[in-house]
Amino acid sequence: MSGICGILARSAISALFLLSVLVTSVAAEVSFAKDRLRLITGDGRAHDLTVELAIDPDQREQGLMYRRQMAPDHGMLFDFGETRRVMMWMKNTYLPLDMLFVSQDGTVRTIHENAVPLSEAIIDSRESVAYVLELNAGTVKRLGIKPGDRLQGAGIAAP
Repeated sequence: MSGICGILARSAISALFLLSVLVTSVAAEVSFAKDRLRLITGDGRAHDLTVELAIDPDQREQGLMYRRQMAPDHGMLFDFGETRRVMMWMKNTYLPLDMLFVSQDGTVRTIHENAVPLSEAIIDSRESVAYVLELNAGTVKRLGIKPGDRLQGAGIAAP
């Protein structure tokens, strides 16, 4: 009996390993262009960020899933190509994140701080937006970001 159990256990481990390789390779196939983005806070301070652009459906679906780290002044800008209410989640996302929900003209409308890694809880923009900017958790507090602050660059139309 133990011989069969050992073979089954090794087969299960091999299958899990193969599945993890497939998931990782699928994640690696989605690539993102980078751009510069300037965040201007209500008190006039400017913070330059490097962002990866999630523009097409595959990029938006992938987002920052499976990433284990991100540089301090980097992020990901999701461009939905329209203004609408947006629902995000943290499934397969290992990094805790701050999310800025941004209108068509680059105004930060709502903020969700410290999104919980790997959570499937829905994070709602609570109003219609055109973009979501994901940053490392703690960035909102560190830079003093508030609703009404503005983003410029990376394809965001100037007001």
